Amino acid sequence: MKKLFTVKNTQIWKSIFRHGPPEDRRNRSLAVLANVFLHLHPVKVRSSSIRLRYTWCMGGLTFFLFLVLTVTGILLMFYYRPTVEYAYGDIIDLREQVPLGAMREIHRWGAHAMVISVWLHMFRVFMTGSYKPPREFNWVVGVLLLVLTLLLSFTGYLLPWDQLAMWAVTVGSNMARATPLMGTEGPGTALLVLGDVKLVHAGNDARFFLLAGRFVGAATLLRFYVLHCIAIPFVASILMAVHFWRIRKDGGISGPL
Repeated sequence: MKKLFTVKNTQIWKSIFRHGPPEDRRNRSLAVLANVFLHLHPVKVRSSSIRLRYTWCMGGLTFFLFLVLTVTGILLMFYYRPTVEYAYGDIIDLREQVPLGAMREIHRWGAHAMVISVWLHMFRVFMTGSYKPPREFNWVVGVLLLVLTLLLSFTGYLLPWDQLAMWAVTVGSNMARATPLMGTEGPGTALLVLGDVKLVHAGNDARFFLLAGRFVGAATLLRFYVLHCIAIPFVASILMAVHFWRIRKDGGISGPL
């Protein structure tokens, strides 16, 4: 015990552990505030606001599914090659030949479950009025996370590189033509004219940017792979950190009305 007491008084120990064990109210609060995994959440919450019949646990479940998809996605990246020659064959091998091939099915069904859980979470927040002041900013962040979740599902749909994926992305990307001010058929685009030259045309509109060309091809596959594995998850991770932080700053989970 004397040796342990001596160790606790060293500068190394104090630099790692900034407070004592959570035996009193002050140290219990510091245990939360000084922990990188816990400091985003309030020190205490009302029991009524975390009941299953009120929250449905959809927010926590969505974050858990995001972590599952991150881990399984990293494992899949070891075997998948985003090229026209190998993409479809790699998907078949992931299902039938590669060890831990179940990761692909876990990733696939986890993605479907995440889309459903995000919608249910937004529905719960709306029905309980949790978007009202002072939580309106966090509601907007949540809407952006919903859009990013749908984009993750959309970009990942092309990666198997089969006929279903190619035609689904073709139909989906055609909707980008109706993007306001950025699509060739979108509202306001006809006004963007410099002399006789249209500033927005089929070679630089939102659909062209999404597909990296006029049609679904090799460049589209690579672009969707980068968006799906790096760009969108990076932005979503930042917004999720902001989302959790705002929950704390707004007084925790809103209680039942």
